[in-house]
Amino acid sequence: MSGNFSLLPADIWHERLFNGAWVPSPLSPLNVIEPATGSALGRIGMADASIVAASSQAARLAQAKWFGLPYDERALVLRKAAQIAESHFEEIVGWIVRESGSVQAKAAFEASLCIKALHESSGLPSRSQGELLPSTAGRLSIARRRPLGVIGVISPFNFPLYLAIRAVAPALALGNSVVLKPDPRTTVCGGFAIARIFELAGLPEGVLHVLPGGAEAGAALVSDPNVAMIQFTGSTGAGRKVGEAAGRHLKKVSLELGGKNSLIVLDDADLDIALRNATWGVYLHQGQICMSTGRLLVQRGIYERFVTRLVDKARSLTVGNPANGEVALGPLINAQQRDHAHRIVQEAVKAGAKLETGGSFEGLFFQPTVLTGVQQHNPAFHEEIFGPVAVVVPFDTDEEAVSLANDTDYGLSAGIISKDVGRALQLGEQLRTGLLHINDQTVNDEVVNPFGGVGASGNGTSIGGAANWEEFTQWQWLTLKADAPAYPL
Repeated sequence: MSGNFSLLPADIWHERLFNGAWVPSPLSPLNVIEPATGSALGRIGMADASIVAASSQAARLAQAKWFGLPYDERALVLRKAAQIAESHFEEIVGWIVRESGSVQAKAAFEASLCIKALHESSGLPSRSQGELLPSTAGRLSIARRRPLGVIGVISPFNFPLYLAIRAVAPALALGNSVVLKPDPRTTVCGGFAIARIFELAGLPEGVLHVLPGGAEAGAALVSDPNVAMIQFTGSTGAGRKVGEAAGRHLKKVSLELGGKNSLIVLDDADLDIALRNATWGVYLHQGQICMSTGRLLVQRGIYERFVTRLVDKARSLTVGNPANGEVALGPLINAQQRDHAHRIVQEAVKAGAKLETGGSFEGLFFQPTVLTGVQQHNPAFHEEIFGPVAVVVPFDTDEEAVSLANDTDYGLSAGIISKDVGRALQLGEQLRTGLLHINDQTVNDEVVNPFGGVGASGNGTSIGGAANWEEFTQWQWLTLKADAPAYPL
């Protein structure tokens, strides 16, 4: 990968890990593959259980000193980190494009979210850290928030930078140390960029560790006695394993998992606006987003017109290498994900669905796809596809729309498009979902909002905004008297 890299020169991170310093890994390195071309962008060092254990112990030792700093010194590190990310914006965007297959606009949006998360987190250290409780005369009773200690963050490939920084930044701001295990497929933009930003911002050595690794490294992080909490973002299958292991080790755990999200289009909707929302929700980042619109539920009166226009729109979307110019869709992350999406499309057709357009691929480039005639028994109705596939289902009544939308184990995001806001809100109140958007599509996150799902989409926790205080700290009850009482026993 050619270019001028002032933030991430290859000689710093090549075949290395970050534990506060850039250290060689004793394990075989892993190639960083550009999905669009198959070419190698460099090699990352990998971590195993022993490396995770050493970093977790070092992070625990560093945490007390970090939390002991004046609050404004911690805030200053976060502010400097935001400034550094801003000054290297284009380089960060370039890595997101090349390493994750993001189109330029999505990569720029993700980098902007990262900067916003850093700015928002820089305000956490100076906020009230508890409250004064009622008590008896001569006795102070205080509830205060204290850092948990070491936070283990396991982040995914699809929004690699933001889905890591949204946990790393508030956890650090609130006085924790962090061991981050980014997805090995997107370690540079989703891990090493974060390490470098905080290194340049003056974060004390040992407070942040970035350790790419496979399942063994993840399991070691979850079980390590020095780690107090796991924040995991990824598939529901992997999340169940993480949750089970964290429970065995009595760790706090935050699970942000998959979704089969519905966008409900009511018959009074503006068709142009509905189509724009559907296209964005389904095809953004090739559908590789937990909030992607997995079902388009369209009321019968406008269904045929909607399908005709959606098919035309899907056929017009350009697919190609996002590093070479503006395209609507880039590549899927790897062959495994491509084959998963292709399998579901094939099985859907066998189960009675109609393939209106798409369904084919070249390399990792999957054509924008539209499926109709998808019944509730069809695998495309229930399975998370994580590819650029629109599943369009008609409904007649609002009650049927609610029933269809709720027919899933997931519960992450939902959207409703209608000119009648009261009707849409009444319908939305019946949906089992962590995120609800009236007159918007399903893919939304603004950093300042609590983000989390229910059911198979998560364990009822949230991250972001006011929820960060709840996630990355714990209550301590403190009482204070001038003299100890003489109890009667």
